[in-house]
Amino acid sequence: MANRRNSRRRRRQRQLRIIYASVLLLVVAVAALAVGSSIHSSQKKNDQLRAARAAEIAAEEQEIADRRAAIAEAEEVASTYDYDGAIALLQQQEDYDTDTELINAIAKFTASKSMLEAKDPLKVPHIFYHSLIVDPDRAFNTSMWGEETVAGINAWMTTVDEFDKITQQMYDNGWILIRMRDLVTETTDDDGTVHLKQNRSLLLPADKHPYVLSIDDWSYYHSYEGKGYGDKAVVDENGEVKIQYTDANGNVDIGNYDVVPRLNDFIKAHPDASYRGARGLIAMTGYNGVFGYRTDVAYKTLERLDRDQGEWLDAHPDFDWDKDVAEAKKVAEACKAAGWEFACHTWGHLSVTDKSVETLSTDQDKWQNTVANITGKTDTIIFAHGNDIGSWKPYDASTNDVYAYFKKMGYNFYANVDASNEYWVQIQDGFCRQGRIDCDGLQMWRAKSGAAKKNVFESLFDVNSVFDSRRPTPVSASGKA
Repeated sequence: MANRRNSRRRRRQRQLRIIYASVLLLVVAVAALAVGSSIHSSQKKNDQLRAARAAEIAAEEQEIADRRAAIAEAEEVASTYDYDGAIALLQQQEDYDTDTELINAIAKFTASKSMLEAKDPLKVPHIFYHSLIVDPDRAFNTSMWGEETVAGINAWMTTVDEFDKITQQMYDNGWILIRMRDLVTETTDDDGTVHLKQNRSLLLPADKHPYVLSIDDWSYYHSYEGKGYGDKAVVDENGEVKIQYTDANGNVDIGNYDVVPRLNDFIKAHPDASYRGARGLIAMTGYNGVFGYRTDVAYKTLERLDRDQGEWLDAHPDFDWDKDVAEAKKVAEACKAAGWEFACHTWGHLSVTDKSVETLSTDQDKWQNTVANITGKTDTIIFAHGNDIGSWKPYDASTNDVYAYFKKMGYNFYANVDASNEYWVQIQDGFCRQGRIDCDGLQMWRAKSGAAKKNVFESLFDVNSVFDSRRPTPVSASGKA
C-alpha cells in the first residue's frame, strides 16, 4: 500500500514538474517574444532615425550644391557686366537675404556695379570682316587666279592669323563687344511705330571700351572656291557652328575656319570680352545662297542661272535644294542661339546709291523670299559696297524716298563703311546709323604705310604686328574679290 501511495505521489510529482516546466517554458517563450519584439521595434526605430538623418544631410548637401551652382552661374553672368542679372539670379534662391554666401555674393556684385560708368553711344567703333582666308598661299597665288583676282582678295579680305591677333589685342586693350542695338533704348507705340534714343545706361568698367562687329557676305560664293576659304558652315554634334574646309590636297576637315566659330570659342574662353553675351551682325546676300548652301530659288527652278551657278549644278548632279535649305536653317538657328544677329546686305550685293525705290523693292522681295525665310526677319540693313542712301546729314523720310521705303520695310538700324574716323554714329528718333571700319588688307596697309590720313586702328590694335607678312605688297584697291 505504502509502495502504491509512493508510486502515485511520484507520478503526481512528475506531472507537476512537467506542468511547471511547461509553464516555465511558456513564460520564457512569452518573455523571449516580448524581448525580441522590443529589440526589433527599437532596431526599426533606429533605422528610421538613421534614414531620416541621411535624408536631412543629403538635402542640406543638395541645398549647398544648388546655392553654389547658383553663385557660379551668377559669377558667369556678372563676368559679362550684367550685374543686375547676376543679382536677380541669386534673389531667386531661398534665404537669399539670410544666407551668408548669398548675401556676400550679392554685396560683391552690387559693389562691382557701382564702379561702372556709362559709355557714350555716339563714340562706339564698328569693325567688320569678310570670310577669312585660311590658306594665304592659295589665296595670293597669281599663277592660279590672275593678278586682278588676287588684288581683290588682298584688298578686301583678312587672314585667320590677322583675325586672331586683332581679336586678342583688342581684348588686351580693353575693347568689349556689344550689339549695335545696345547703342539705343527702343520703345514701340501701339501702332507699331518704333522710337530710338541714345542708351545712357551702357555701363562698363572705366577701363573698358565698347565696339560693334559685323561680317559681310557669309555665303561662300562660287568665286571663293579653291582659293583657300572655307566651303560652308555646318552644325556639329554639340549644336555649335563650325566650318567645312578643304585643303590644297583635297582633305576635308570640320573646324573653326571663319569668324563665327573663332569668335565663339574666344568668348567662351574669355566671357568678359562680350557685353551680356553679345556677338556680331552677319550681313547676308542671297544670290549664291547662304552659308555655302545653294538656297537661292534659281538653283531649284533652273531659271536665269549665271555661268558659275550652271557649272556648279553640273558638277553636283545629286544636289537637293530642299536639303540645302533645311541645313542652312540649322546653321541660322545655331548662330542665333549663340547670340549672333542677322542683317540684310541686299539680295544681289546691290549698291544702293542712286537706285530707285522700284529697283530696291525688287531686290528686297528676293531677299525676303530667299534669305529671310532662312535667317528670320531683321530690322538691320548693312549696305553693300560700303555705300549709303544719304549724306552725313540725318535721314529724313519726307525728302528721302529710299529711306522712307526701307523704314516702311521695318529697318531701324543702318550701316555703311567709313574708315576716316574711329567711330561715326547717328541716333535719331527713327533710326540708328553707324559707320564701319573694314579690317582688311587695304585699310591695314594704308595705316601701316602711312597712306591713310588717320590710323583708325591705333587704339584698337597694332597694325604692324597684325599685318600678315604673306600678303603681296603694296596693297591697292584695284581688282575684284
